[in-house]
Amino acid sequence: MSDAIISVRVSRELKEELKKYGVKVSEVIKRALEEEVRRRKMEKLQEAAAKLGEFFARMPDEEIVESVKRARMEI
Repeated sequence: MSDAIISVRVSRELKEELKKYGVKVSEVIKRALEEEVRRRKMEKLQEAAAKLGEFFARMPDEEIVESVKRARMEI
């Protein structure tokens, strides 16, 4: 995996406070970006699950049962 560089502009005051408290900026930013990506992936999965739920809600129960039975027989 190769790395990419991302720059961020902050106020001088914030930079000084980060330095004063020994904040490792790159670590904090990496964690925040990773968390944001995880959150957005989860949102997409929830949207897909909701659409799938709507799809199955329109199907008769008997059709779902038969589909599951056929799928099990193929395994």
